[in-house]
Amino acid sequence: MSGGSSVQEITQTLGKADSERIRRVLEGGIKIPPQPRVLEELRKLMARQELDVRLLARTINQDPGLTAMLFKVVGNPAYRQHQPFDSLEQILHAVGVEQTYHLAQGIALTMAGSVRKEKRIYEAFWARSQAVGQLAMLIADERIAVCNLFPDQAYLAGIFHACGVPLLLQRFPTYCHELRLGIPGHWADWREEDRKFNTDHAVVGYLVARHWCLPDFICDAIRYQHSMVELGDHDSRSMVAILLLAIEIHARDQRLPNPEWEDVKADVQAELGLGEDSLPEFVDVVLERFGSACSL
Repeated sequence: MSGGSSVQEITQTLGKADSERIRRVLEGGIKIPPQPRVLEELRKLMARQELDVRLLARTINQDPGLTAMLFKVVGNPAYRQHQPFDSLEQILHAVGVEQTYHLAQGIALTMAGSVRKEKRIYEAFWARSQAVGQLAMLIADERIAVCNLFPDQAYLAGIFHACGVPLLLQRFPTYCHELRLGIPGHWADWREEDRKFNTDHAVVGYLVARHWCLPDFICDAIRYQHSMVELGDHDSRSMVAILLLAIEIHARDQRLPNPEWEDVKADVQAELGLGEDSLPEFVDVVLERFGSACSL
């Protein structure tokens, strides 16, 4: 696990039960994807307070695929006041260096690793993750006065929140069949994962997020995305609420079931300051903005 947090550093932040689960994940042969070299170089520049946007832009430009996707992501209406973007330097100036780095981390994860099997499942998975990330950006933008969380952070959480799924798919030959991922619209259930494989995508996703040095509150949001009530920290709770609402809006947009929503709806609304009467209008606003982004 070179290039990020070590196993010892990660387990020191967890309770005994979670530390043991992390150790089992690694001993079980799940391979954590390394950060791309471009991200490592960016992190080193930022660590030494190097904020020359020309140098940072040249570093990002080393990866044409990452650069192209970055322009696509900042086309999200959450950044409408800065658009259009004509150069990486302009993105770095307008969005911010740290914020651009967060967006690059999310993009890089979707590009990490090669697909050797179940290509259709992988493609559907990353399409869903991109949609959830884009929706989370819009929710954060709309509720920034309530949550004080920002679109880049929400996008990062949206992309990473389920990144444990493809790693479990790679590790366990029966994972796709057991979780019925070949059925259109069917999603991995973390309880079923834990019962059948002795781990779940939230634990694996937390491990990836820590290794990629994501902010602590985003790592915690990934870990506790299915148990929001266990989080006392406001930022982590708010991020989980944004994630859960983004997942629900995506399900509505795709006309898919979301069995978890009714159990978490009240907590999500309370955290985001949305009442029963205001939620439908809020969802409509987010979907309208999301639709305009998709049509670009």
